[in-house]
This record gives sequence, C-alpha cells and structure tokens, in this order.
Amino acid sequence: MEEIELKKENEFMWSMPKKGQMAVPAKVYASEKLISKIKEDKTLMQLRNVACLKGIIKHALVMPDAHEGYGFPIGGVAAFDMHDGIISPGGVGYDINCGVRLLRTDWSVNDILSKRKELLDEIFKEVPAGVGKGGITKLPKNVLMEVLSKGSKWALDNGYGAKEDLERTEENGCMAVANPHFISNTALARGMPQLGTLGSGNHFLEIQKVDKIFNKEIAEKFGIQKEGQVTVMIHCGSRGLGHQVASDYIKKMEDKYGYKDLPDRELVNAPIQSELGQEYYGAMCCAINYAFANRQMICHWTRDVLKKVMGTSDGVNQVYDVCHNLAKFEKHLIDGKEEKVCVHRKGATRSFGPGREEIPEIYRNVGQPVIIPGSMGTASYLMVGTKTAEEVSFGSTAHGAGRVMSRMAALRQFSGEQIKHSLEGKGIELKSNSWKGVAEEAPEVYKDIDEVARVSNGLGIGNLVARLVPIGVMKG
Repeated sequence: MEEIELKKENEFMWSMPKKGQMAVPAKVYASEKLISKIKEDKTLMQLRNVACLKGIIKHALVMPDAHEGYGFPIGGVAAFDMHDGIISPGGVGYDINCGVRLLRTDWSVNDILSKRKELLDEIFKEVPAGVGKGGITKLPKNVLMEVLSKGSKWALDNGYGAKEDLERTEENGCMAVANPHFISNTALARGMPQLGTLGSGNHFLEIQKVDKIFNKEIAEKFGIQKEGQVTVMIHCGSRGLGHQVASDYIKKMEDKYGYKDLPDRELVNAPIQSELGQEYYGAMCCAINYAFANRQMICHWTRDVLKKVMGTSDGVNQVYDVCHNLAKFEKHLIDGKEEKVCVHRKGATRSFGPGREEIPEIYRNVGQPVIIPGSMGTASYLMVGTKTAEEVSFGSTAHGAGRVMSRMAALRQFSGEQIKHSLEGKGIELKSNSWKGVAEEAPEVYKDIDEVARVSNGLGIGNLVARLVPIGVMKG
C-alpha cells in the first residue's frame, strides 16, 4: 500500500501536508495505538482523496475510530462551501442516519438481572431484527411518504413514544427539507416493510449498566445518577431504504457528472447548489427521517416490554438520539467569520458545545450529549460536546470503535457459539437469530473503544461523562 506522509503534531493529532491535487491539508485524530491500525487499510489514502474535492474548507479530517469505507473513510468529516462545494453520497454512507438512542432508567442492575433473559426474549419478539426482516407495521405508500416527511413526528402522532423523546433527539427527529418525491419506487418498496426493525451487522439493542461516572454534574444533567444504574441503547439506521437512496444517487451522479476528474470514482458528487445536489439532499433527509422514526418505534416497544416484565416503564426516559451518517447545513466559524457550510459526517457524531441553539434547552448550558457505542461485549460511552470540537473538528467526534477486521476474516476466525460462550463468561446475555452475524461482529474485530474515548477526551472534542457496559445484548 502507498506510504502516506504524516507528521505527528502532538499525542493525539497527526497532519498530512497539502500536496499534489489536495485543495487543503488533512488531519488524523488518533493515538499511537490507533494510528497503527488506521495505517493497515486505505483510510489515509481515502482521507487524502477527500482533501482534493472541490470547495472543501480548512482541512479533511478523520476521527479516532477511522477505517476504510466507500469513498470517504468511515470516521471522515469534511465541510464544503455552500456556493462552490459539493455533496457526495460517499461522504454520507449507505446506512444514512445510522445512529444511537440512549434511554436511562430508575433501576439498578440488581433489580433487573433475574429478569434479563425474559426481557431480551420479549424485546426479540417485539422488535424484528436481521437482514431483510419485515417490520410489524406494513406501510402503504401514502403513509410511508408521510414518515419520510415527518420522521419521529409521524411516530409520535401515531402513538409511539412521548413528546420529550423528540425534544431530546438531534433535529427534533425531523429534517424539515425532506422531499419524498425524490425517493425512487425501489427505495420506497424496500422501506415499506422495514420500519420498526433493528437490522443486522453492527446494529444492536443493549441492556447496560453504568460502570463508571467521570463527570457527576453533567451525568446527573443527562439523567445518570449512580454506578450500577440500568440504561438501554438502541443502535440502528435507515435500513434498505437508506441503502437504496445512496445507490440511486451514486448512479445519477455518475451518469450526469462522471468521475474521470476525481481521485476515486467512489467520491462521485454533485455541486451542492445544482438540481441533482438538491435532489440528493432532499432524498437523504427522507432517509434520515425514516431512521429517526425507526428508532422512535423501537424505543416505544422497548418501553412496552419493560412495563410488561418490570411492572412499570416510569423513569424510562430518553437521554438523547444522535446521528452518525449524514450531511447537514450548519453554521461554523471559518477564519473568524460565521458561515453556513455543508458538513459531511460519515461514521462521526455531532459534538456541539454549550450554548448552541441546536441543543435541547435542558442541555444547552452543558453541551450536547454524545453517545459512542462499543462493539458487542465491550463498553459504550456517554460523552458531552465541546467548544473545542466546534473549533477543530466542525463540532464532531468519533462514532464507535471502528472495525479492524473484515467480516469474511471474522468468520474464518470466530464462531457465533464461541462468542456467545465468551460473553456468558463476562456476565452478558446474548440473543440473536444468526450465529454468522454474531461471529462477524465479535468484539475482537473492532478497535479498543476505551482508547477511542480516551483520544476524544484528550483532544477535547468529546469529553467523558460515563462508561456503560452491557449485561444483555440483542443482535440481528
């Protein structure tokens, strides 16, 4: 693989100087331990290619969990000028608005351990999971169009969840500029049966306990009051609909603009202000809304199960819901001047500091909750956004652990039964309908989530609030 020049600036930052076709320099946020893994695939080459794109501002970035992706590396962040810049499906990803929702409860781990298996069994019945699995709600086309327009608001209007859930969701659970008329019939057909489903791959629903609190004041603001407290984490996205939106617009952009002038055909794009660029943005926002509604429904059914098994769902409140894969128009300081830019976050989490109007009022004086899920059997982190992130990473931080091994390699090395046995040894109950899926998502195929969180905290782009560990895991 081609050697890419990097200069170590400090313990957690590496710079790639502007060379050749690069329009801006690039930066890598990682430790020595993480950079060694990042160098094993095409992440740095992809980062350099992103830095060549038209209208890119300041620098191309990758977060501590970076690894090779389609077009942009996963963990990639880049902002583009609203007049001269581009929008690229490869900078958003196929699973549009793959994201995480965190619920807090009033229970301690001892309250729930004896009922853990029953809880997982009941959630498994209520929430379909797996490749191509159909949802409980089979939607006619006209209803799906409404979901795509309204997102979580549709779910709330139809009895799923509480008003407070939307208030504690990024964008209040709805991208207002979504335009369902830009969604293909193929994407609609894929979306109709899958609303309210978890999906496969790295998606999960976990029952967790608070393992460690780093910042008591902010933790309490987020509803985390003590170690041993039970939380629930839901990690899923826009399912087949989002994947089809990406496929459709990659093809449309290839047909209209081509890719011969690009360093990588996977970076095919359209000017932000072009008709096709605006169509993609409208369609992408529909997929974002679909994912918001999806997590809202799963959240509602999870509360139903908790009420059935535990006798009540009082105190099961949403902490926050964050997006990972999307492009958004946001205001950022560019050379001392506030400008609206198009920020692509692909496998990255928004991490806004105190005072931003986008943050729910209840959290505005401390900063945005940032949720970084781990891999199956490892910790996840609740963090808080910072002003530093706004200054150095367009208000972004990592989104998870980041793979270090392909799914094929994982299948050669692990078996699902082996992983289940290993998790049981750690006191973690596992429920899944696919041993193959379990093997593909073995904890060992991901980077060290504790190191990813340490780097984010060390850089100040997402500060530690609490460490959460699983006691029960549901996988597709």
